[in-house]
Amino acid sequence: MQERRRVVITGLGAVTPLGLEKNQLWTALCEGKSGVKPITCFDTSDFDVHFGGEVSGFDPGKWFDVKEIRRLERFTQFAVVAAIYAIEDAGLKLDRCDSTRVGVVIGSGMGGLQELEVQHTVLLKKGPSRVSPFMIPKLMVNAASAQIAIRFGLKGPNYALVTACTTGLNAIGEAMRIIQRGDADIMITGSSEAVITPLALGGFSAMKALSMRNDAPQKASRPFDKNRDGFVLSEGAGVIVIEDLDLAKKRGAPIYAEIAGYGLNSDAYHIAAPEQNGSGATQCMMNALRDAKCNPEEIDYINAHATSTPVGDSIEMMAIKNVFGQNAPKIPISSTKSMLGHQLGAAGSVEVIICALAIKEGVVPPTTNHETPDPEYSELDFTPNTARKKEIRKVLSNSFGFGGHNASIILNKL
Repeated sequence: MQERRRVVITGLGAVTPLGLEKNQLWTALCEGKSGVKPITCFDTSDFDVHFGGEVSGFDPGKWFDVKEIRRLERFTQFAVVAAIYAIEDAGLKLDRCDSTRVGVVIGSGMGGLQELEVQHTVLLKKGPSRVSPFMIPKLMVNAASAQIAIRFGLKGPNYALVTACTTGLNAIGEAMRIIQRGDADIMITGSSEAVITPLALGGFSAMKALSMRNDAPQKASRPFDKNRDGFVLSEGAGVIVIEDLDLAKKRGAPIYAEIAGYGLNSDAYHIAAPEQNGSGATQCMMNALRDAKCNPEEIDYINAHATSTPVGDSIEMMAIKNVFGQNAPKIPISSTKSMLGHQLGAAGSVEVIICALAIKEGVVPPTTNHETPDPEYSELDFTPNTARKKEIRKVLSNSFGFGGHNASIILNKL
C-alpha cells in the first residue's frame, strides 16, 4: 500500500473584522482586541440586536474593476481577496505550475444571502423583468470556488461544500484528502461568509441564538463565561494554500504547519442543537487523533468551536473532558470567537489560520471577556483575557454546525 502524501500549509489569507490580512488579525488577537461593533451596513433600529462583527475598510475597488464588483457578491469578494493574500504569502508562482494539478475547495455556510434579499425586494417592488441577470451566478454557494479558479486559471479539482458552521474545517480537510490521494498537488482552500443582512440578523434573533448585549457589544461574545447569552453574528473569509510536503520543500516554500489529522462525523440528533451527551463531538476529536496517529497527551493547544452559547459551550467542554480525561486541565484552550464573533461558515478556516500562526509564533491567543468562570468547568484552562507564550507542537481545532455536522483538525509543527 502506497504511503499517503503529507500535506502542509504554505500560505495564509484572511479577511476579518480584526483586519484585512493575517498580520493585522494576529496582532489584534494577541492584544485581546475586539472586532465587534454596531452594525453600519443597514438600519438595525427595528431589530433586537444592533451589533456584529462587520469587516471594516474593505474596498473592493482595490482588487476588482467596476464590472467585477457588480458581478461578485460580498462573500465571493472576500474569498477572492483572501486567496490573493494566501497565494502571495505562499510565494506561489501559478504561471509556473501545471494548472491541472492545482485545485480549489471553498465553502460557505449561506452563500449570497445579501444578493437574494436585494433581488427579492426588486421582484416585489418592480416586477420580474427587473431582476438582475447576475443574481444566480452571484448567490450560488460555489461562486467563490469558481471565481478563484477563473481568476487564476486553476483547472484541478474544484467544488464548494456547505456544512453550516463546520464548512471551513470540512473544506480544508477535504482539500487535504484530494492531495493525499494524488488528485492534485496544490489546493487553494477555505471558506467565506457575508450574511450581516436584515434577514440573517432577524432569523438568528428569532431563534434566540444571539447575544443581546446592545449596551456593551465588545463584551457580548464571552465563550465559557458563566454569563454567556448567545453568539455574535460576524463575517469574513479564511483561505490557505496547502500542498504536498515534498513539493513545498522543493520550491522552498514557507511551511507553517502540517495538517496531520482530520476527523468528521454527525450527531444525527437535532437540526440546531448538539447531542446532549457530547458523544458526537467526542468521537469526532477521537477520529482526528486517530487519523493523526496522535495521543491525546500530545496536544498542546485546543482552539475551541465555543461560540458563547450556554448549551453549545457546555457540551464541547464535556466532550473535551471525555477525550482528554485527567490531562484536560493541563491543555490551554481558547475561543477566538470572543474577539471575532462567529463567522459562521468562515469560522473554521479563519481558526485554522490562527492555529497555524499560534504554532509559528509560540503564542496561545486568549479567550477575552472571561470574567465569571462557569463552575461546571472551572478546572479547565481557557487562557482567560491574556495571550500566553508557549511552545506549541500540536494543535486541535474544532468546528460544530447546525445539522449536527462535526469536524476536527490537527496541525503539527515541522
